[in-house]
Amino acid sequence: METWTSSYGLVERVKNGDRDAFTLLFDRYRPRLAVLIHYRLSEELRCVVEVDDVVQETFLKAFRDLDHFTYRSPGSLMRWLARIADHVLVDLARSQGRQKRHAAEMLRFRSESNPSGPEPVDSKTPSRLLAESEGARRLLDKLDSLPEDYRQAILLMKLEGLSTQEAAERLGKSKEATALLLHRAIKRFRSLQDAR
Repeated sequence: METWTSSYGLVERVKNGDRDAFTLLFDRYRPRLAVLIHYRLSEELRCVVEVDDVVQETFLKAFRDLDHFTYRSPGSLMRWLARIADHVLVDLARSQGRQKRHAAEMLRFRSESNPSGPEPVDSKTPSRLLAESEGARRLLDKLDSLPEDYRQAILLMKLEGLSTQEAAERLGKSKEATALLLHRAIKRFRSLQDAR
């Protein structure tokens, strides 16, 4: 039997009405989900939406639908959250496409891509503070410096929690090639860690 602080136990507690258990789940999965969402956001969406906003929306939908979730194995909750995040991102992209039709009415704040825009009253939102935090930035920098296939292997198997077989199907590679790719990716990632 799983302990009540494991993911399984926390899910069961939430299903039984324990809202504090949901906070524990959020705290446990937020960092991994934020990194995953960062890499799934298009450049265009990154200009208009914060990663933390997508994380929040993902967890809101997860909380509402948790009764429909069945814990099958370790990693199943992260895979479920990743699928919800994918749906949130698709919805955002569609919404952004609709908003482009009304672009003339939008006010864009000052940014690198819009240096002449007005300065927002408070540019230090919680999500921006999180994104600027030193640890998160270093992690993203290291992941960014990896070749794309290495980064994808780490994101799929270490952050999203997919099995080697599931990752192989997503990457279009054999199970053996995917396992070797992950091994090389982790080795390269660690060498980046040691070099800093």
